[in-house]
Amino acid sequence: MKKWLILIIVAVISGITLMNSYNGLVKAEEEIDSVWANVESSYQRRADLIPNLVNTVKGQANFETETLTNVIEARAKATQTKIDPANMGEEQLAKFQQDQNAVGSALSRLLVTVEKYPELKAHEGFMNLQAQLEGTENRINVARNKFNEAAKIYNQKVRQFPTKLAAMIFGFKDKPYFKAVEGSQNAPTVNFN
Repeated sequence: MKKWLILIIVAVISGITLMNSYNGLVKAEEEIDSVWANVESSYQRRADLIPNLVNTVKGQANFETETLTNVIEARAKATQTKIDPANMGEEQLAKFQQDQNAVGSALSRLLVTVEKYPELKAHEGFMNLQAQLEGTENRINVARNKFNEAAKIYNQKVRQFPTKLAAMIFGFKDKPYFKAVEGSQNAPTVNFN
């Protein structure tokens, strides 16, 4: 009788532990999905601003068309890259990040080129779009940081015992992190001469 009672108690405790571990993993995964949606929303906001910025700059008759074309092409490529957060892997996130970084680089070149056109810099619509773009870049950075934090919490749960057992049984896998752009650890050289 005592052996059966002990086995039943162990089974109930194991079942409750497994259920709590599973529910904790589901909650952490839902948080990642939510934060990922915010990352995508921030990138979408930037993508939505680009046509307005390009059209404003196009109004400048002799503006470098190659720069504008690069921005448009980078935006088109980046908006085609989609990730399912449930199946997100290291390679997928790296590709997504690479495409988004290409948009950022193209926009940076555009804004540097704009410096040659004082009448464009004085255009109120352009200045407003530039300010919105800067704000959006900040939102993207905040969203990426929040994603990394949610991924860290999730990954810790996936690796900790006894939750690791539930993760293995139910197929929960580690989530990747956003990483710094290669070369960003080196400060740029500034020369005022």
